[in-house]
Amino acid sequence: MQSLFISATGTNVGKTYTTLLLIKAFASRGIKVGVCKPIETGVSSLPLDASVLLDSVQEVNPEFATLGAYDITAYTFPLPAAPFCADTKQSIKIDTIIDKIHTLAQKCDILLIEGAGGLMVPITENYTMLDLAQAIHSPILLVTPSRLGCINDTLLSIEALKSRNLNYEWCVNLYEDKESFDAVTRPYYDKVFDGWWSSSDGIDAFVQKYIQTHIHSQRG
Repeated sequence: MQSLFISATGTNVGKTYTTLLLIKAFASRGIKVGVCKPIETGVSSLPLDASVLLDSVQEVNPEFATLGAYDITAYTFPLPAAPFCADTKQSIKIDTIIDKIHTLAQKCDILLIEGAGGLMVPITENYTMLDLAQAIHSPILLVTPSRLGCINDTLLSIEALKSRNLNYEWCVNLYEDKESFDAVTRPYYDKVFDGWWSSSDGIDAFVQKYIQTHIHSQRG
């Protein structure tokens, strides 16, 4: 199974926005792309993130044409909270999530899996989004914000990824505090990180690299 797990430093950082860019970039290169939103909280009638993602995938992959938003999720909950807290009946089964991922993966060359919240968001009492990405052996794309304070959030998330020796890359979603980013954040990133990139201008290069490394190498 070829997959990419899209996570972030927290909620409302830009996972869905970045995943939509990834869908278009993979599809433009002839890669049959699919999508999964394993858990979505804050759902009153329809999982909004899953709906947006599915609409985009259905434009490029007919294998997803007959699916509905609930078909690309394993669990939805009305409370807008971490899955463990939103799951008031403690109904989540990790095997159910993994089965959903593997089922959807059969319909595409690469499955984009959008997590909920950040890397360490609890799915169950002892199981996080990071645990899920590790369990399915998925490379991870970490999306970080551009607001004041993001350096700390970015470094903490990168430390969590490094501690498990996981295959990851990270990018900045230049949205919040965009006007001040060059002064308050960029100097540190330029000094410490070699070749960091933003989701708005680096997705194409990232996708091309992923295809060469993970897809073409497997086919070859």
